[in-house]
Amino acid sequence: MMIAVRTSGIPKLTIAVLVVALLAIVSVFIGVYSLSFRSLFSDDPAAHSAMVLVTSRIPRTIALILSGMSMSVVGMIMMMLARNRFATPSTTGTIESASLGILVITLIAPGTAMIGKMLFASMFALAGTTIFLLILRQIPMRSPLMVPLVGLMLGGVISSITTFFAYRNDLMQSLASWTTGDFSRVLRGRYEMLWIAGALTVVAFIVADRFTVAGLGEEFTTNLGVNYRLVVAAGVAIVAMVSAIDVVTVGSIPFLSLIVPNLVSMRMGDNLRRSIPWVAVCGAAFVLLADILGRVIRYPFEIPIGTVVGVFGSAIFLVLLLRSSARER
Repeated sequence: MMIAVRTSGIPKLTIAVLVVALLAIVSVFIGVYSLSFRSLFSDDPAAHSAMVLVTSRIPRTIALILSGMSMSVVGMIMMMLARNRFATPSTTGTIESASLGILVITLIAPGTAMIGKMLFASMFALAGTTIFLLILRQIPMRSPLMVPLVGLMLGGVISSITTFFAYRNDLMQSLASWTTGDFSRVLRGRYEMLWIAGALTVVAFIVADRFTVAGLGEEFTTNLGVNYRLVVAAGVAIVAMVSAIDVVTVGSIPFLSLIVPNLVSMRMGDNLRRSIPWVAVCGAAFVLLADILGRVIRYPFEIPIGTVVGVFGSAIFLVLLLRSSARER
């Protein structure tokens, strides 16, 4: 039976990968500067198509795929660790903590390189996520909706602190760039840290079984001989680093880490070994499609992907909340 399931699942996943590849090709050739296959191989010195392709379009498409995959996967990991389907980096204060970390390092050392900002933001994201998990231990949860409520309250407090100091130091415009997902500024040399997020996604897949076991609770995990605290610490570290990398590089993409894992888990279940590839592929497809829509709706002007995902993501989030409330009744 298991062999039949795996065999039937491979073609479907392959089709999904091909859809992502098709969306990536479409993404490469959409923009204000017109690209064509003929212009790419033109000998005319005035033709800048190849330069635009290598410097802007390909890096942007790669950034879209990597960020969509990584943020969707860490959303799934966070759901398992918190044992709640609405606990993701965007609803647990992780993203807000990363933004606060970027603000602090900008105030202390404005000339810090991107890698330094990422490390500093990772430490703040790790601290914020840890605080959230500690708060959960102290509050008896009668409803699964209480978990994201606590996370949103924590994120609101951290966001208010960040906004206050950004306003006092005339950094509101910079803060907006960190909190709004936008790939229009992605160029070669400014997106490469996302490969680290992609590598962490692979690591998450390798240890997926341990995250699945940890999602069953500390007592059950310990009885199986697995170090529960070590697994949780590793998961939180991956979530914090990926969130910080995405915020530093392309900004925050709302609801991405929430809706994609939920939609996939409704179909595939909670076995991370089986669901992570689907979460990664669907996350990449969702981000690519949202970016394409943002570029064609008001062509030649561009709507930031954070706005597009926010519109569709909020509607899907509302549907998920209503489904959860209906089940409790």
